[in-house]
Amino acid sequence: MGLIQTYMGVEGMQPALDKMGGRSWERAKAKVRQSAEKIAGELLKIYAQRKINAGHTFGAADSHFADFEADFPFEETPDQLKAIEDVLEDMRNTTPMDRLVCGDVGYGKTEVALRASFLAVSEAKQVAMLVPTTVLAEQHFATFERRFEAYPVKVACLSRFRSKAEQRQIVEAVKKGTVDIVIGTHRLLQKDVEFADLGLFIIDEEQRFGVRHKEKLKKCAPRWTCWPSRPRRSPAPCIFP
Repeated sequence: MGLIQTYMGVEGMQPALDKMGGRSWERAKAKVRQSAEKIAGELLKIYAQRKINAGHTFGAADSHFADFEADFPFEETPDQLKAIEDVLEDMRNTTPMDRLVCGDVGYGKTEVALRASFLAVSEAKQVAMLVPTTVLAEQHFATFERRFEAYPVKVACLSRFRSKAEQRQIVEAVKKGTVDIVIGTHRLLQKDVEFADLGLFIIDEEQRFGVRHKEKLKKCAPRWTCWPSRPRRSPAPCIFP
């Protein structure tokens, strides 16, 4: 009983249930085993390619970045400041970033993402933020719009809360580069979403997305960061292309 945990799935996806010991259960396990072996091989190829490729090197923070920091209405904790500096240092490095920011609810993880996003858009790079639910997408959208309202930064939200026409407009704007920051659900993973110049990809609650989702992203995104909503015993790091 101590090994049982609450299932945290992706919004809109209903898992199929099997009877343990049944034929369908054995077939499902065999299929998963084959799929895991295939994914492991693909991971090795991608990791090897990442070691060869160099990412964009972001510059040092300027006076505008200091003004953005000053807009934060709370006093940063030592751990929060360290997390922010670690992420920014990764972005200044030529090696593609691979970082997991882990903290409980209310520990200031969103501020880490906001400052990383500011550094990215200040060098004309786009930012994408992937979240598991539409409600969370709207919450982050409101936060980002509020923090960036004093700057010439266009923020958009892509989810089922937007009409089909609005989604098409946002997708086209992202492709043209007129949207600087786009926040969305798994809608961001669909084939019609293309970026003009993506510089940072953030995944919120990365444990709620499958390996396939993250592998698809790291084949095209230059550098990204992510975090789960609360610490786990052995957090698996996200992969950042």
